[in-house]
Amino acid sequence: MTRIDSHQHFWQLSRGDYTWLTPELETLYRDFLPTDLRPLLNQANVESSVLVQAAASTAETEFMLQLAEQTEYVAGVVGWIDMESDDALADLENLQQNPYFKGIRPMVQDIEEPLWMLKEELAPVFEALIDKDLSFDALVTPIHLDALYILLQRYPKLRVVIDHGAKPDIASNTSPYWYEKMALIAKDTSAFCKISGLVTEAGQNPSFEQVAPYMEHLLRCFGAERLMWGSDWPVLNLSSNYPDWTNHLERFLQPLKDDDKQAIWANSAKIFYRLEHN
Repeated sequence: MTRIDSHQHFWQLSRGDYTWLTPELETLYRDFLPTDLRPLLNQANVESSVLVQAAASTAETEFMLQLAEQTEYVAGVVGWIDMESDDALADLENLQQNPYFKGIRPMVQDIEEPLWMLKEELAPVFEALIDKDLSFDALVTPIHLDALYILLQRYPKLRVVIDHGAKPDIASNTSPYWYEKMALIAKDTSAFCKISGLVTEAGQNPSFEQVAPYMEHLLRCFGAERLMWGSDWPVLNLSSNYPDWTNHLERFLQPLKDDDKQAIWANSAKIFYRLEHN
């Protein structure tokens, strides 16, 4: 069964544009590059990955595209542009020339205004994403779900995937609003969702039983055909590790039909990110 990691990161500290990455994050405060991930992919029988931005700069996107061209297992790159810049459309046009470039991810979770994505001045970028058949990774938390719902209604042809299941508060188990809003988004829109990042929201070394109810809700709402697995490596290392998270998913998928397993392991990511075109 083919496996694709739909969400992983690389970074090189000397580049200097990872503003969130400080020495206090000891586990993460070092370089993470393709040779670090390769043995973990081999161990988990993962054939390829989608490399996702970790810095709010087009320079980092160019860096990731260079790594993709040098790394046989990277199948696509989700980058970043300044959507509010006068250069936004030109940057998008430039990046699209690289076949590894699949779409963008603004760091919405770090933007103070929960309704930011609904600003009228962003409309040309969303329209360009649709026209160019590029994707939008929604890095959101539960407080952004109302705005995301409106955005998805406004642009029904925009290809959107919700990163990390919208980061429910698993550690304190206080997410009734999350359950309701994710069900509504799944029912009324065509958005995809990533089963990724959940262990990080659950605290240190979370058990399968802690994260399983959230995975079950996402599966009920989105169906296997709109769910994709991702590791969120190396951020994953803050609370767990690659083998343990992979084992959690294997256990979760065990009762499912093979077609549904294959959708979550790989096919949804292939379809959403147009990976078969590479």
